[in-house]
Amino acid sequence: MKLLDWYIAKKFLTTFLVTILLFVIIIIVFDIAEKLDDFLEHSAPVKGIIFTYYANFIPNLINTFSPIFIFITVLYFTSRLASRTEFISMLAGGMSLRRIMMPYLGTAAVLAYGSYLLNAWVIPRTDKARVKFENTYLRDYWSMARGTIYRQIKPGVILYMEYFNNNDSTGVGVNIESYKGKDLQSNLFGRFLRWNKEKKTWRMEMVWSREYLADGNQKVRYYKTLDTFLQFDPRDFFFRIEDVQSLNQNELRNFIARERLRGSENIRHLETELHRRYASPFSTFILVAIGVCVAGRKTRGGLGFSLGVGIFVIIFFLFFSKYFISMGQSGVIEPWISVWMLNVLFVPVAWVFYRFAQK
Repeated sequence: MKLLDWYIAKKFLTTFLVTILLFVIIIIVFDIAEKLDDFLEHSAPVKGIIFTYYANFIPNLINTFSPIFIFITVLYFTSRLASRTEFISMLAGGMSLRRIMMPYLGTAAVLAYGSYLLNAWVIPRTDKARVKFENTYLRDYWSMARGTIYRQIKPGVILYMEYFNNNDSTGVGVNIESYKGKDLQSNLFGRFLRWNKEKKTWRMEMVWSREYLADGNQKVRYYKTLDTFLQFDPRDFFFRIEDVQSLNQNELRNFIARERLRGSENIRHLETELHRRYASPFSTFILVAIGVCVAGRKTRGGLGFSLGVGIFVIIFFLFFSKYFISMGQSGVIEPWISVWMLNVLFVPVAWVFYRFAQK
């Protein structure tokens, strides 16, 4: 890379890091003020608040707001270059706009790859610790209890449970029915149920087993205790769809496969999140290209004009981002189409800005 390329890349990265870190600090200060009463009420340790909750919350904040601040960063420092005629000097010196954009896009590639790593691997790891802290200190005891649980745990096997408490991993009134087509094959009822975390098995107590034979008779058995392997994890009862970020790529794929076998209604939402992790980093290149084309022209309005146009663009970008994602989650269009639709829509927009940019 030439000296000028390093100069642009350094300006890009330093400006972005300073602005995003300042914004993260402001957000954390407001969040502390909002949750301070909850921390005090539940006697949350100061060390845990700082190093477990907020330290693991920072990657999430950076990744959430990075597209906006990448765009604002490009607008800001490119407008500064244009106002000091540095940008114009590059063009007058024989450099094409395409060549000037190379260090911008190179830096965007680094940021896009960082965004993918955050989405796929870093945030899932930090979010697990943050969610665990929330469950311990910010949620009440009964938030980890469920009544009237009804779900398909695998094709043809239906689970019903009157009550389950994840605080002590016990359940009451468990009924498991196995079907072949529309015909009931067997029924297993247990008065009590307990999860064994070490063996990953369930122990049922006071169990009645009924097997429905082809001749119309029933084979009935009673067990005082019965250890059995059921294909569901108690954490699944308390999984919030907003906690999907705590699953890395492999965990998310496996979770989608299990939920599909159960006929879960959350499949669309989970698939949209999976494809979003691949599509979202590509938006970085589009926003950077638009930012350079908007801010690279020296105008009387200076930075104000560039920011005005940029804010207009980013508002539409965020609107269509939420709109397409909601369409994918609701099943209106395929999840992978919904997340890539935004990039497809804004590529022509970036081309129009490039076509009329100062060259």
